[in-house]
Amino acid sequence: MSRTPLRAAVVGTGHRAQTFTRGLAARPGHRVAALCDPSPTRMAFHNRMLTDAGEPAATEWDPDRFADLLAREDIDEVVVTTVDAAHDLYIVPALRAGCRVVTEKPMTVDADRCARILDTVRATGNSLTVAFNYRFNPVHERVRALLADGAIGEILSVHFEWLLDVRHGADYFRRWHREKRHSGGLTVHKSSHHFDLVNWWLADEPSDVFGYGRLGFYGPEAGARHGLRRDYDRVHGAAPAADDPFALDLADNDTLRALYLDAEGDDGYIRDRNVFGGPVTIEDDMALLVRYTRGATMTYHLTAYSPWEGYRVMFNGSAGRLELEVEESNWTPPRTRVASDSGALHGDMAAEHAGGARLTLRPLWEAPVDIPLDASHEAHGGGDPRMLDALFGPLDTGRPARADRVAHPTATERDGALALAVGLAANRCFETGRPVAVRELVPGVWER
Repeated sequence: MSRTPLRAAVVGTGHRAQTFTRGLAARPGHRVAALCDPSPTRMAFHNRMLTDAGEPAATEWDPDRFADLLAREDIDEVVVTTVDAAHDLYIVPALRAGCRVVTEKPMTVDADRCARILDTVRATGNSLTVAFNYRFNPVHERVRALLADGAIGEILSVHFEWLLDVRHGADYFRRWHREKRHSGGLTVHKSSHHFDLVNWWLADEPSDVFGYGRLGFYGPEAGARHGLRRDYDRVHGAAPAADDPFALDLADNDTLRALYLDAEGDDGYIRDRNVFGGPVTIEDDMALLVRYTRGATMTYHLTAYSPWEGYRVMFNGSAGRLELEVEESNWTPPRTRVASDSGALHGDMAAEHAGGARLTLRPLWEAPVDIPLDASHEAHGGGDPRMLDALFGPLDTGRPARADRVAHPTATERDGALALAVGLAANRCFETGRPVAVRELVPGVWER
């Protein structure tokens, strides 16, 4: 007996939403019944994806009519992929309507919105899933399993460095992310991935945060200081951008053209700003010290203007040390064409100059051990398809269940709030120069 597919609404139909529109369309137990976005052009793009996949077109809704969408479309599940600052506008009514809700990370961008979401979860008894796809990367799962098995004993400290190159990192300074009121800054939008990983790896919670952040590379003043600034507002149609290695040509990629350049008349959103133009209100270099409730500490640094892309994370324990290094791109050529069919500058495909991944266990009094890895650079290290399987069921229903020891890696609203809290505390430190207690910033996390 066939089951009626669950009816899904995808809210926000930009680049990242393609993962969910395609993922839901590929699964017979789900149907994308409605799309919600201020741009009819972007919604039409997603509807073409659906019909190309043999699925019926979804109805199209303006965000101002989201309540009507929920009432009239008999929606079972809602996927939120809007501008970060708008997440709560859809999460809260969808929870109240009894829908299952999945939101892109970060869960939201400030403490008040976070409290509103947590209060709604408590009031409705419903739950929220935050799409932290990095939990599903097999390399990260391997790290989690080794730490949980006690490979280095009690974990005493962590050093974590994440490098965004001048291709991927620069992209945050072309888009809406460059204004903190929209994104919360990179400590919230990007680093919430990393903070969630550490919370998950340690099976612990952050208690105190201290840090410094600055805008030292991008933006008008730094660009002029370093001799990098060109005199234009946006790339499309600007002669000074023709030979700028930091420029993004939307017209050169069919998807970027369709989703953004062709949609500008709908909502006025400009996707190809000058990274050395204004306004830019986020930081591009951030250094943090985080203490966890069981005593471990983490030193963390995010650099958004590196010549190479990747990350290093080291765990120091009572029985040794575990070291992970991943080179997602070991150098960045200028003006590289966006080759991805989805229009992604990072994550969907392996970079042309991708490097390797190394995981090394260094026990006390023993020779180091290289741990074999099932590593790739596509689909966020393989995290995206595995996350979609966990959220919506596997594409291959006959596939055996996973046999690894990493149980239930999907992130709840509490996980989302704890990852967010580190970024929010960091932002407070950048303003005051003083350490911040997480409980004071988001007290609702500890209310059950």
